[in-house]
Amino acid sequence: MSDEVVPGLLDYLNKSYSNLKRRLTQVLGNADLASDALHDTWVRVKDRGDQRPIEQPAAYLMRIAINIAADIQRRQRRCLSGEEVDALLDEMIDPAPCPARVAEARSDIAALSQIMSRMPERRRVIMALVHWENVTQKEVAGRLGISLRTVEYELRRAHDELNAQMDGHARK
Repeated sequence: MSDEVVPGLLDYLNKSYSNLKRRLTQVLGNADLASDALHDTWVRVKDRGDQRPIEQPAAYLMRIAINIAADIQRRQRRCLSGEEVDALLDEMIDPAPCPARVAEARSDIAALSQIMSRMPERRRVIMALVHWENVTQKEVAGRLGISLRTVEYELRRAHDELNAQMDGHARK
């Protein structure tokens, strides 16, 4: 590699970077693409084996940068966008659970039903109102004619019981 040619061309690129970027942005219509292309141009010029002198360095560098930009755009067209990847994944996902998951869910529901059936009726009613009917604890207290504190206590006991029993069910 000639010490005169490449460093001179790199010096020209460094000194004229803003002008070259402005011109390249006008040609490409994209400042980010222009920056990427100029960076790759700098790398290519630095690594090039061609040692002949360049008569018109601006035109030469612009041609390299435009060609690199075209390569970048070609590569990007071959890649899928994030939205396209999401759409493909949505198509590939099977919305139906596998048989093992169905069996596990049925087993969990049966276990939950057994645990709930062993709870005192008031606790069972409070759980159903709060968790399945989305009634606030305050409304449950009013409907059942009990204090809010009692509702909180019964929910806590129900949750503790469910957690303990379901943990035992999961280990089986």
